[in-house]
Formats: sequence, C-alpha cells, structure tokens
Amino acid sequence: MKTPRPASPEIELFGVDVPRIREVIGRIEGNGYISPEHVHELLECAGIPMVPELVSADKAELEAFAEKVGYPVVAKVVGPVHKSDVGGVALNIKTSSHLEYEFDRMMQIEGAKGVMVQKMLRGRELFIGAKYEPRFGHIVLCGLGGIFVEVLKDVSSGLAPLSYDEAYSMIRSLRAYKIIRGTRGQKGVNEKKYAEIIVRLSTLLRFATEIKEMDINPLLADENDIVAVDARIRIEK
Repeated sequence: MKTPRPASPEIELFGVDVPRIREVIGRIEGNGYISPEHVHELLECAGIPMVPELVSADKAELEAFAEKVGYPVVAKVVGPVHKSDVGGVALNIKTSSHLEYEFDRMMQIEGAKGVMVQKMLRGRELFIGAKYEPRFGHIVLCGLGGIFVEVLKDVSSGLAPLSYDEAYSMIRSLRAYKIIRGTRGQKGVNEKKYAEIIVRLSTLLRFATEIKEMDINPLLADENDIVAVDARIRIEK
C-alpha cells in the first residue's frame, strides 16, 4: 500500500489562532458543556471547517438563514445535551412551513434555549473526540461517526499532541479503514484532510487545556472535503 505523503508539519500551527483561543476560553463562565456559539468559535480558531449554521431563538431570523443557504436544512434544539433523546433533531427540512413547525415544537422541549439550523449535507460520517486523563493528558479518538461509534466500538486513540504520522496511523489502524479508503466501487474520503483535522484538534487541546472532553460527531466526508456537523465541548477551569 502506498503511503500518502504527510502534510507539512508547519500546518500544525498555521491557521490556528492561539491568542483568540485563549480569549474565547477566558470569556466562558463556569464549567460544563459550553454553548454552540463558543464551540463554533473554538473550532474556527483551530481551522476545523464547519457546516454553515445559525443559532437563534428568533424564528424569522432562522427562516431567513435557511432561505440564504438553501433548503434542505437540519434543525436541532439548543440546550439539552442529548438532542436526539428528547426529539430535538429534525432532518431534511425542505420548506419554511416545516421549519416553522419544528421550531415551535423544539422550543417546547424542556431546557430549550434556541434552535440551530444547518445546511443539510451528505457524506460518510466520521468521528473525532478527546478526553482528558489526569495521568496522561488528552487522549484523541477517531473512527466512523454517527451511531457507528457506539455500535461498532471501532475507535483508534492517540496521546496529544499528535504528529501527522501518528494521525495517519490512527486512521489506518481502524477495522473500518477499508470503508474510509473506499471499497466495492464506493469512493473513499479525503484521508489527508481527516488527518489534518485530527492534528488541528490536537493543537487546539494543546492551547486550551481547560477542555476535558469533546467530540465532533459527525464529520461529513467525501473524496474532496470534510466538514464538522455537530460538536460539543466540556471545560473545567
């Protein structure tokens, strides 16, 4: 098997806005899971691409955003940590009337603070996460995303900070690597970009040690691009 050339090591810091990472962390009050807005800011600081999204408690504002990015869109309740468990996720919304209905319904969910609307994309679902272990530091995880993380239990791990070689090794040690590479006529995902996002997340953890747990699940991937769709971050100061 031919090994792709790792991306330049300089990219580990190139495009990672360290001063802004510290500024965002400094603005967050208290401990626990942080708001979607702060999650978005931290991923942006790290140069991790994200699907276009807007969080608001204003129905008209969300409808205008959906018209701008184009239907179909996805709506997710903001507030509850486990959105799916409380019926807080609606996929493939194709009209403004459907979006209005889902907004009204989700705002009735206990703990709802608003609704997130995202452009609906398709692709292979991937996962990246991290957890802080007192004796070791941050352990970074990767694998197939969506329900496959829990069902298949096929996850690779590495100790941050990670090099590109280590990120590639994590990806290729997965039992599902053939799916990531492409099999039976199906195109694979952009492995180079997957490794880059793993390294960028590792770099974020290096400069935001307050992060004790995070996951990006799913990332949507194809042969060209990979974007983060849903993420959560828990901090302790």
